[in-house]
Amino acid sequence: MFNGRDPRIDFFRGLALIFIFWDHIPHNPLGQITLRNIGFSDAAEVFVFLAGYAAVLAYGKVLQRDGYLIACVKILRRTWVLYVVHIFLLAMLMGIVFYANSHVQTRDLVEEMGLTHFITNPQQALTDELLLRFKPNLMDPLPLYIVLLAGLAIILPLLLRHTLVVVGVSMAVYLMAPKLGWNLANFSDGVWYFNPVTWQFLFVLGGAAAIHGQRPRAPQTPPLLRQPLFLAAAVYSLLAGLITVSWRWPEIHDALMPAAISELLYPISKTDLSPPRLLHFLALAYVTAKLLPGSRWTQNWLAGQTCRMGRFSLEVFCLGVLLAPLADMVNALADEHWSMQVLTALVGVGLMALLAAWLDLNKRLGRPVQMTTA
Repeated sequence: MFNGRDPRIDFFRGLALIFIFWDHIPHNPLGQITLRNIGFSDAAEVFVFLAGYAAVLAYGKVLQRDGYLIACVKILRRTWVLYVVHIFLLAMLMGIVFYANSHVQTRDLVEEMGLTHFITNPQQALTDELLLRFKPNLMDPLPLYIVLLAGLAIILPLLLRHTLVVVGVSMAVYLMAPKLGWNLANFSDGVWYFNPVTWQFLFVLGGAAAIHGQRPRAPQTPPLLRQPLFLAAAVYSLLAGLITVSWRWPEIHDALMPAAISELLYPISKTDLSPPRLLHFLALAYVTAKLLPGSRWTQNWLAGQTCRMGRFSLEVFCLGVLLAPLADMVNALADEHWSMQVLTALVGVGLMALLAAWLDLNKRLGRPVQMTTA
């Protein structure tokens, strides 16, 4: 049923990693062209959806080939690797932020990064770190992925056999969680910024999309302009983009936005993945999938570099987390000059691409050489 990886998935995972890096650098001009500026959702939705898509593709194949026990062990082993990476990444991030803060006199980077808890109560912070309760800024996506992937070990067989039932239960939990206050605890009586009880729905939808994508497709479909679902998704994406752009001019937004729509639309919560955010991402993803049905466009050099970053998404994400405060420090030392901000953003992406290239080379060098006889 599951046949290899889709290069489009790798491309958009790589693009999401670039957007996440740029969004994490304060005042970065290139952050103005990321997904969050053209709609209600941002790169986080792309990352979680494609994480679910890729995980079901990979471990669904293992389950069908080797059985549930082997698939479950491999999922939990990967979850443990992510947990260990999270611990070491947080330690490295704190060291970098403390170093950067000692060189920047105009701002308190420690407070901006949410590391004050470690300064005021280091023993409790270390305990909270092990329990995934202490998550400074930039670190939220990885603990979310750890919890979601661990949950996949439980639901994967049901998702493969009864996809619609699992999606329905997941949606019910998603709708009830904000009303009932379901979330995981954070330090100091807080809650997770990315509520895994609601974001699990997007992860499950990604897995369901992977299953649906492996099924035979109709040989012929009507033109896009004659497909009502495509038109509805395109219109919603366009309207969401216009509303998001109007936020830059609050007076114009308040004058043109009807009160009834404002009450229905706002607040748009990222923590609980509000329906407007979810619908915007799903609409944008559907339109993109329809406009780019094949993968030939991923064969050019630039797209290939992005695909390679997506194939090594964990390592590239971790590097981006570490580079963001360093770029912020360099920008602050340069008095936030726009040319330096653009340079650090581009250099950071270049380093992320170089890491992916190095990992790809190591992987190819590690393959056994096949001897041929004349």
